[in-house]
Amino acid sequence: MLALHVHHGLSVHADEWLRHCEATCLRWSRRGAALAFAALRVEGAPRSGDSVEAWARKARYAALRSLALERGVDLVLLGHHRRDQAETFLLQALRGGGVAGLAAMPKIARSESLTWARPWLTTPREAIEAYARHHRLRWIDDDSNGDARFARNRLRLHVWPALIDAFADAEAALAAAADRAADAATLLADVGAADAASIAGEDGLDLARWRALSPPRRRQSLVEWLRRELATAPPASLVARLLLETADDGHRRWPAFDGELRSYRGRVSYEKSSTRFDPAPSQIDLSRPGVHALAAWHGAFHVDAVERGGIAATEAARVVVRARAPGDRFQAGARRPQRSLKLQYQARGVAPPLRRGPVVCREDGSIVFVAGLGIDARAVAAEGVRQVAIAWLPDSVVHGSRGGDR
Repeated sequence: MLALHVHHGLSVHADEWLRHCEATCLRWSRRGAALAFAALRVEGAPRSGDSVEAWARKARYAALRSLALERGVDLVLLGHHRRDQAETFLLQALRGGGVAGLAAMPKIARSESLTWARPWLTTPREAIEAYARHHRLRWIDDDSNGDARFARNRLRLHVWPALIDAFADAEAALAAAADRAADAATLLADVGAADAASIAGEDGLDLARWRALSPPRRRQSLVEWLRRELATAPPASLVARLLLETADDGHRRWPAFDGELRSYRGRVSYEKSSTRFDPAPSQIDLSRPGVHALAAWHGAFHVDAVERGGIAATEAARVVVRARAPGDRFQAGARRPQRSLKLQYQARGVAPPLRRGPVVCREDGSIVFVAGLGIDARAVAAEGVRQVAIAWLPDSVVHGSRGGDR
């Protein structure tokens, strides 16, 4: 068993608290308990104007995660009790939170390789204190709990006593309401995720199908789609802005975390800044049917043997893969004019994130294939020649054949 302690550096008593926890664990271990102790001092401090409570909470969880993972721990037990849950429900309600906020704190939450659990979440604080007194355990009360500058403290000092005086079972009732809100939040998330899966694909969110949903499902599917794309819960301000500014199919952009959301031709897609890359040119053999992965391009070529409409297998055996270059032109058909890649992308309605794929050229530099557009008409092999068709599959783990931009 491992006891974890976070030194926030916010109180003049922080060093004293650290020594108390360390000494307590050492005393118990000497009495035979299989117990170790680990602590981490938080670096930095909240910036001017930041919420001290929010900063300390974020720093605390980051420190606990670091301590646990460094020591091979995969389960962290937290000490929140029933009153903490009731207070969180009230604070979220006063802030105008939705069902996800009113759900307050989950009993169990899994995040990557860690599980966070709150075994006392249905236990009254009085029961915990009675246990501690019975076993003569010594504890320290944080003196900052009396500071009314903090929202939770104002609730505890001024609202909670009056509330309990008027409604003796308020704590249990509010904690139960949080449980029901958690069930509702799970149901909403499931419906939203199912909707998002049905109206969104690799090329983004289909706005026409999205607008056909009822307003509540529209909002929830957007939240779940953003959660999947951004890999984190989207801020309410971003959700509100998208709901307001996607009433038509105009071309717009919205900054989002480490990337950008784009609305283009009836679809909204997300592009991470880190995925904008320009790998060096490299030679590749695309004459053999199958999947040819290119790690540097975050995707793969899928090659099929065909009787017509492909490129000669002998040419495909020695081609160069490179990024787009100024002056690149593509011919979409035998009797159609050569046009810049930008104009061809626009004509085909290729979304901006899908324009990052590679260009395939012969060794003399003439274009054979462009991701998102397909095989250049000038490179199509004559009938009777052994030939292959090429498709580009971005960000995919491919098993078998897929269609696409052949």
